Amino acid sequence: MVGSKNRYMVMEIFLDPNKELPVDDPIILTQFNVSKAIKDSILINFGECGLASSLGSFQGEQLSICLCHVHDICVVKYVNPITKVCIIRTSREGYQKVWSAISLVSSIGNRPAFFNLLDLSGSIKACRKAAMTCEEGKFEHYKLGKGVEVTYELNRQMHNCLERIKVLEH
Repeated sequence: MVGSKNRYMVMEIFLDPNKELPVDDPIILTQFNVSKAIKDSILINFGECGLASSLGSFQGEQLSICLCHVHDICVVKYVNPITKVCIIRTSREGYQKVWSAISLVSSIGNRPAFFNLLDLSGSIKACRKAAMTCEEGKFEHYKLGKGVEVTYELNRQMHNCLERIKVLEH
């Protein structure tokens, strides 16, 4: 039996720092809002037909049912709200369409945003290695920018995020 072939993308998210927002309107990156932005981009840029074709053969099911199963084509496996790094799993056949849609994302929530691909791999093991390397470097850079403001709680959150990468599975 052959398992499904996947592609894993390690992406970094840039939220527009130039936009002036009220203090009470921050955005916290989550798997939900990142996957919603990607799904919306696929739908806007490729239409319902493009979204449905990304789902593979749905064998006569109604399109509205297929639109509920967008997680089949693109799964956000990991998001770190501190360093803004995420891991996205997609099928080998549909990764180019998902990657294109990710490139066309213009906002997450109400904040302008764009993605940068850091690594593309065919195995979760290679993806974990690339993500760990990136996360450690970005957190060191984050700590230098914050200076003495790095708290025990922030270090604990980052440690928890690194542990979540280590246990990633299909």
